[in-house]
Amino acid sequence: MTGGRRFDGEAGPVVRPYTMTRGRTRSSGTPFGLLTPVMATGVPRRNLPSEYVSILDACPAPLPVVELAGRTGLAVGVLKVLLGDLRESGLITVPSSAASSEISREYLLRDLLDGLRAL
Repeated sequence: MTGGRRFDGEAGPVVRPYTMTRGRTRSSGTPFGLLTPVMATGVPRRNLPSEYVSILDACPAPLPVVELAGRTGLAVGVLKVLLGDLRESGLITVPSSAASSEISREYLLRDLLDGLRAL
């Protein structure tokens, strides 16, 4: 331990997921699904923890929650809680349902194609 934080020689400081979410296990408002697309609004952001900044940097265009989890390295449960915070602050938006179904379909077909190629 260094300075009250656990330290992993290769990864650096280790932050427990419940620390990032302040012990919360659910996001406020409408729950996020794995294929729910989210997008940063571009509203100026100040004094945000690094987890929030990495989420906003990863989704300048609509991106499904599951893909966002992969890009940020955050657990899906933690990501959903943090996305709820960002939505409440007006820093992310969930595009309309028509766009959502189109994005979801595109990712589903892309994943299916990748799976077939792997065979």
